[in-house]
Amino acid sequence: MEKILVVDDEPSLRDVLSIMLKRTGYEVTSVADGEEAVELLHKEIFDLVITDLRMPKVGGMEVLKAVKSASPETVVLVITAFASADSAVEAMKQGAYDYLTKPFQVDEVQLIIRNALEKRRLTTENILLKREMASQSSFAQLVGQSDAMQKVFEIVRKVADSKSNVLICGESGTGKELVARAIHYNSARSTMPFVAVNCSAVPETLLESELFGHMKGSFTGAISNKAGLFEVANGGTIFLDEIGDTTPTIQVKLLRVIQEREFRRVGGSQDVKVDVRIVAATNKDLEKAVADGSFREDLYYRLDVIPIRLPPLRLRSGDIPLLVSHFLEKFSKESGKPVPVLSSDAMHVLLAHEWRGNVRELENLIERVVAFSTGGTVTDTDVQGWLHRTVSPQQQQAGVPVDLTDEGVDLEGLVNGIEKDLLLKALERSKWVKKKAARLLRLNTRSFRYRLEKYAIKGGRD
Repeated sequence: MEKILVVDDEPSLRDVLSIMLKRTGYEVTSVADGEEAVELLHKEIFDLVITDLRMPKVGGMEVLKAVKSASPETVVLVITAFASADSAVEAMKQGAYDYLTKPFQVDEVQLIIRNALEKRRLTTENILLKREMASQSSFAQLVGQSDAMQKVFEIVRKVADSKSNVLICGESGTGKELVARAIHYNSARSTMPFVAVNCSAVPETLLESELFGHMKGSFTGAISNKAGLFEVANGGTIFLDEIGDTTPTIQVKLLRVIQEREFRRVGGSQDVKVDVRIVAATNKDLEKAVADGSFREDLYYRLDVIPIRLPPLRLRSGDIPLLVSHFLEKFSKESGKPVPVLSSDAMHVLLAHEWRGNVRELENLIERVVAFSTGGTVTDTDVQGWLHRTVSPQQQQAGVPVDLTDEGVDLEGLVNGIEKDLLLKALERSKWVKKKAARLLRLNTRSFRYRLEKYAIKGGRD
């Protein structure tokens, strides 16, 4: 049964509306002034509010603002005996569904209420549908049948709707951001923003501004006011990747956001309040970092309310065939190619590999398999070549042709494939430290970052 709040200082009109709406089948609450209505709105959620515009102490416009602040989805109808174009426009700008002038016909009000509530139902159904689609999408990216991954899925389902902070721990490449996204898109915040930031990829001098924003002139280059990522994520979830790499200064400011739900922009003098759920991730041992003094103990316990430990791929090798199948289909669909077939010997090679880069390393390998695939069966020799960066016969045929045939060759695709492969190789050799990888390839930092963006290579630190 839908709930309606009637706010009017005229007893007769209030009674008429209440009786009419109750007979129609609605649950109705009526109050005689705006002050009482605002107080009630902090305690209950209504599907629809009907409010008079002019009332003593607190008027209908303040009631409208209070409704939209407390429950944006609630529909508001404004009624008044003192109509004006300005007041109508202002009410609609503040979010009113419609504006009625006294006296009005009861049938007219009933029709408007039915239409308003129907619109609200459709909006709610649309939100739920989007949440369901996002939920399926987010879980579809999390692949695994092992007991360890099933435990992770179970935790995600149980805690998604909680408001508690989450700390995801695991080696690089285990899928920490995918888990964070699954938590967000299976929560009540799923229609609000999900904002991800890699704390190790942003220089210390810029991270505070990135997270909390800044005011014009607060430092060199601050040419305008800028909202930080916490403001962007308001109502939703912020994912703080590599939280273990943050400095003591940033840790103090993060602690304040968690405790007070507010912060100050760089150079600002006013507090900004936010409602954000924090999901943090790290590949470091934070308990050890707390012990040696490099990470604040109070911040650690504020983040580690709900811990999730992601297992490395080498400890769930039974999931490798499932992951291989998932990535083969994904990259084949993206490239418009048939799904390659791996021989049993090729799969044995994959199962025996130690996967220091975890799922990310496997994903990159399968992307190369699809890129170089010519439709034949992928052999163990091919896989060994891709794993150890040597060139197998099939790779020579597919990606490094000795002669130009009548059919020609995809030169751009070939060059791009080699370039991306060298970028990944340099990152892995430098343990994903970008500056070191850039030096290995004799590139400046700007050129190296451009190429990472070009091939959508994520992760690593400066």
